[in-house]
Amino acid sequence: MSHIYMEQVLSSNLVISIDAMGGDNSPRVVIEGLAIAAKKNPDVRFLLFGDEAKVMPILTQFPALQKVCEVRHCTEMVHNEDKPSQVIRNKNTSMYMAIDAVRKGEAQAIVSAGNTGALMAISKIVLRTITKIHRPAIVSIMPHRNGKYVMLDLGANTECDAINLAEFALMGDILARHTLNLEKPRVALLNIGAEEMKGKEEIRQAAKIIKHSHMNIDFIGYIEPHEMSNGVADVIVADGFTGNIALKSVEGTAKLVVRLLKDSIKHSILAKFGLPFMLGVMLRVKKTMDPRLYNGAMMVGLNGLTVKSHGGTDALGFSVAVNNAANLVRQNFVATIKSEIENVDLDELSQEILYDMY
Repeated sequence: MSHIYMEQVLSSNLVISIDAMGGDNSPRVVIEGLAIAAKKNPDVRFLLFGDEAKVMPILTQFPALQKVCEVRHCTEMVHNEDKPSQVIRNKNTSMYMAIDAVRKGEAQAIVSAGNTGALMAISKIVLRTITKIHRPAIVSIMPHRNGKYVMLDLGANTECDAINLAEFALMGDILARHTLNLEKPRVALLNIGAEEMKGKEEIRQAAKIIKHSHMNIDFIGYIEPHEMSNGVADVIVADGFTGNIALKSVEGTAKLVVRLLKDSIKHSILAKFGLPFMLGVMLRVKKTMDPRLYNGAMMVGLNGLTVKSHGGTDALGFSVAVNNAANLVRQNFVATIKSEIENVDLDELSQEILYDMY
C-alpha cells in the first residue's frame, strides 16, 4: 500500500498512535495485540512508531493488520530505567513521536506499554493539561463483586491537595458514565475510616468541596480499602501514592487467592474428584480476575488521550488497552471533560467552602 493511499485511509477513520517499542516484549506483543484489536475494531487504523527492521518482519505475518497500519521509522526508544527528566528532551523516541502524532491531529489517541513515568511526563508536555484541570491522573477500571468500578489516581501524583482530589472525582464520574454506562455513578474518597473527621486534612477538605460544588456528583462519602471489592462505589478517588499501593495490594491478593486454590486442589483428593463439578464456576472466577481484561490505564485531564498498557502484558492484554482507547475516542471523552469542567470553577469554589469551614 502506498504511503499516499495510506494517508487517505487514515484520514477517514479513527486513528490510534502506537508506541511499537514500548513494553517488555515489544514489538511482537504490540503487533500481535493490534491484530486482535483490529478484528474487533474494523473502523480503526494505526500509526506505528518504531524500528522498521524490527517491526516489519512481524507485521508482515499479519496481512489484514498490515493493510490498516502505517509504520513510521524511528530507531530510538524509551527504556524502563530511563528517567522522565532525560526522555522529555529526546524528540526522536518512538514514545515521543507517537504522542506528538496526537498533538498534530494525526491520531486521536496513543497507546504505549512503555515507561509509565516517561509516558506521563511526555504527555503532559506535548499534549498539555486541560484548562482548569491542575493535574492529570492515571485511572483504571477494576472488578468488584457486582461489576466494575473506576479508580484514580493510580500513581501520577504522589501528593494531592483538596482541589486535585475534587477534580479527580469529576473526571472519574465522567469516565464511569462513559465506560460503565452508569447514569449516576456513586463517588467515594478512599480513606482510613468512614467517619467525617477521619483521614488527612486534604481528604476532609476535598469531601467538603465535592459536597457543596455544582458538579452534580453522587458523592457517598468515604470508603475504606476493604470495601473496594464490595460494589459500594462506582468511582474511588485517592492521591497517586495511596491509589497505587491499593491497586498493587488488590492485584497481589487476587494472585494469592488463585495460588491458594491451585495448591488446595493439588493436595486434596476430594477436591480433585469434585473439580469437574466446579470447573465452570472456577473458570468464571478466573476470567473475572484476569488482569489482562482490565489492562489499559487512561491518563485523564490532558488535551488528548493517552492509554498506558502494562509493560509485561501479553497480546490479549495489549488488545484490551487498544479497545479502551478506541471506545473512549468514539465517545468523545476528552471533549466531554473539557465541556463539563468549563462550568465548574473549583479554585474559587474551594476558597469559599474552605473559608466557611473555619
